[in-house]
Amino acid sequence: MTGHDGDRWNDVYRSKTSDQVSWFEATPTASLEALRRVGAGPRRSLIDVGGGASALVDRLLDLGWSDLTVLDIAEEALEVSKARLGARADRVDWRVADIVTWRAKRRYDLWHDRAVFHFLITVEARAAYRRALAAGLAPDGHVIIATFAPEGPDRCSGLPVRRYDVAGLHREFEVDFDLVDHWTDYHRTPAGGFQAFTWATLRKRP
Repeated sequence: MTGHDGDRWNDVYRSKTSDQVSWFEATPTASLEALRRVGAGPRRSLIDVGGGASALVDRLLDLGWSDLTVLDIAEEALEVSKARLGARADRVDWRVADIVTWRAKRRYDLWHDRAVFHFLITVEARAAYRRALAAGLAPDGHVIIATFAPEGPDRCSGLPVRRYDVAGLHREFEVDFDLVDHWTDYHRTPAGGFQAFTWATLRKRP
């Protein structure tokens, strides 16, 4: 997660268990489906931006992925994942950073972001995100990104978000990326509600 305040997100994970936050998924079905749709396999490298306490890394390790990085602004969230994985945590590169100021020292084949980008409500923050993406994704690499859809919530964890339809999301990245795929998914929260997400897969031009 981001919000330019690591302390705020750390407090969330100190005050709630990982299965109490609204974005919790026991199984990251939509993310796994997105990877299947783009034809991504375990020989690829992947960074999960805002991955925090997500179980996506568990499932990818189960499937034989070996080049995995998880980045989150909240160290507490990453510690939840490390504890859950036990000895397998040593097989993952963990990064505590705010994506708008972080710069990768390598390039990844796949960039996965479920619900970070929609917190970036200023033009400047979104431009900084795109710079991080440009530096961290290989030519012909794919970004899988999910944001709240127009009918989704306008706030999350007390913070305002920017909602997108697929056309609006593509416009944010169209200078360097081609739209490959898109769909809408409805996430069921632990409280029993539903949140509409816009998902898109984009390919970086060589």
